[in-house]
Amino acid sequence: MPVYSEGVMEHFINPRNVGEIENPDGIGEVGNPICGDMMTFYIKVKDNRLDDIKFKTFGCGAAIAVSSMVSEMAKGKALDEAMEITPKLVAGALGGLPTQKFHCSNLGAQALHKAIENYRAKHNEGKENSRVIK
Repeated sequence: MPVYSEGVMEHFINPRNVGEIENPDGIGEVGNPICGDMMTFYIKVKDNRLDDIKFKTFGCGAAIAVSSMVSEMAKGKALDEAMEITPKLVAGALGGLPTQKFHCSNLGAQALHKAIENYRAKHNEGKENSRVIK
């Protein structure tokens, strides 16, 4: 059984930014069919910053803690800054993750990045530097 850090336990027991945003500017969904973790991030963007962020996660305690931490790390950041949030940064901010749970930090960062890419695809159509999810 994995041993979790205090940071993981705190964000699992008291997750931040749980829920859904009505009419979000971007949505990012990821899942891992092997472990069953599913994450959806919803974002609101104002002046190129993440004005609000919410998530819904179905999965283990580590997946919930990661989603909570990612939302805290990203809220208020410029979009480009939020795109620099990596699985390693998330795991470090939580005080570490057991090796068999590190994939959760990958999912959290991916879901955030997909939400931002979804926003950019909708709002930068036809612009030279737009990024589209494939």
